[in-house]
Amino acid sequence: MSQLPDYVASAQPNPKENRAPWLTTTSATYAGIILWFVFWQEVPMGGYGIAGGTLSQGLGVAFLSLVIAAFLCHFCSYLVPGLLGMKTGLGLTVIGTSTYGVKGGLFMPGLLMGILQFGWLSVSAYFSGLLLAGFISSDAQQGGALHLGIGVLWIFAATFIGMKGVKYVGMVASFTPIIPIAILLLILVNTIGGVGSFSVEKLMAAAPEGTKPITLFGSGFLGVLSLMCTYVYGFFATAGAAGVDFGAHNKDTKSVQMGGLVGVVLAMVVTGTIALLAIAGIQAKLTEVNPELLATYNVTALFDFILGAGLGKTCMFLLAVAAFPSACFPTVVAAGAFKTTFPKVNPMITCGIGVLAAIILVVTQAAGSAPDVFKVVGASFGPICGAMAADYILAGFRWAGPREGLNPAGWISWFFGFVVGASTLVVEVFCGGTMPFEIPCPPVAAFAVGFVLYIILAKAGMESKKLDMPQRIDN
Repeated sequence: MSQLPDYVASAQPNPKENRAPWLTTTSATYAGIILWFVFWQEVPMGGYGIAGGTLSQGLGVAFLSLVIAAFLCHFCSYLVPGLLGMKTGLGLTVIGTSTYGVKGGLFMPGLLMGILQFGWLSVSAYFSGLLLAGFISSDAQQGGALHLGIGVLWIFAATFIGMKGVKYVGMVASFTPIIPIAILLLILVNTIGGVGSFSVEKLMAAAPEGTKPITLFGSGFLGVLSLMCTYVYGFFATAGAAGVDFGAHNKDTKSVQMGGLVGVVLAMVVTGTIALLAIAGIQAKLTEVNPELLATYNVTALFDFILGAGLGKTCMFLLAVAAFPSACFPTVVAAGAFKTTFPKVNPMITCGIGVLAAIILVVTQAAGSAPDVFKVVGASFGPICGAMAADYILAGFRWAGPREGLNPAGWISWFFGFVVGASTLVVEVFCGGTMPFEIPCPPVAAFAVGFVLYIILAKAGMESKKLDMPQRIDN
C-alpha cells in the first residue's frame, strides 16, 4: 500500500448500487458530444483541399465509410475503456496506471487529457464565434475582427462559468441536444428532395484550383474510407478513452455495449448521414443560384441556401447557444487533471496558461482547421487506446492493476504510435514538405501500432512490476 501514490491509494471504486441505466448516462453523454455541430458539419469534407471530399465516390461509398468509421470508434476507441470502467468502477487516470505506471499515469493519459481540453475549447470558440458572427452580420468574414473577437470572449466566458458555476451549466446541458436534433431534421426536410439529382461529376468539376483528388489506394472506396476514418476517429479518440469514466457508471457488459452502439455508432451514422444528404441535396439548387459554392462541403456554411437567410441565421445562433454548455466543461476536466498532476500549483494558474494557449489557437486561426486538430487528437489518443486494449487482453480481459514507476511497454508503444499518427501533419505543417508516402488513416494506424507494439514489448518482459491495490474491485 505504501508504494502507491496518494491519487491511486485514495481512489474509491464507484459501487454497484450507484450505477445508472446506460441510456441516461453513457449513451446520452456520447450522443450529446456527437450532436455538436463541429463534428457533423464537415463530415462531407473529411479534410481541407480534397476535391469532392468524402462524396468524391458517391453517396453510397460515403455512407458505407461513415458506418465503418463509427464501428471502429466503438470497438477500437470506446469499448475496452468502457469495460475497464465498468469492471473496476475507477476513473481514467487510475486505470491508466496499468498501461503507463503510477508515475506515468499522471501524465499519460491524465495530464494529456487535460492539455487537449484547451484544444477543444479553442475549436469550440472558433466555430461558435464564426456562427455568431454570421448571425450578427452578413458581411462578417472568417478570420475577421468580429469573428475572432467573439471567439476570444467565448473562451473567457466558458472558462469563467466552467470554474464557478458548472453545476448549473450541467442542468442546462441536459436539454441543449434538442436544438441540434431539431436543426438536423430541418436540414433533412429541406434537402432530401434534391438527393436524386446529385452528380459526382458536377461536384468534382466544381472543385477549385489547387484542390487535389484522393490519391490513396487509387482514390476509390479505400481512399474515401481512409479519409472518413481519419476525420471521424480523430474527432472521437479522446471521448473514447474517457469511456473509462462513463463506463464506471454502467452496471454490466451489456450496458457498456449498448451505450456505445446507441450513443456512438447510431449517433454518428445519423448525424453524418444527414450532413452527407444535405450537401448532395443542395447541389441542384446551388447549380442554379451560385455554382461556385458547389465546392463548399461545410453544412453550416450553406445554411442560407438550405434553410433560407432568416431561418439560417437563427439556426446559426441556436447551434452556437447549444454548444456553449459543453464549452464550459473542458476547463473543469483540465483543472482536475492539473490538480492531480501538480497538486501544489493553483489550478487557476495552470488553467490560465491553457486559456492563453486556446486564445492563441483562435487568433492565429489554427483552431479553424478541424480535420488537422482531429489528426493531432487521434495521433495522441489512438495509441493510448491501442495499448490499453492490449493490456486488457493480456491481463485476461480484466484490469491488470497499477504498475510501478513508468511502464516501458506503454510509453514506447505510445511514442511510436504517435509518430505514425502525426507524421504526415508534422511534415506538412512544420517542415513545409510532403511525406514520400501516405499512411492510411493515421489515427487508426496509431491505434494499431500502440496495440501491436504493447503486446510485443509485454511478451519481451518490458512491463514494470505490478503493485497491490487493496481497494480494487473486479467484475
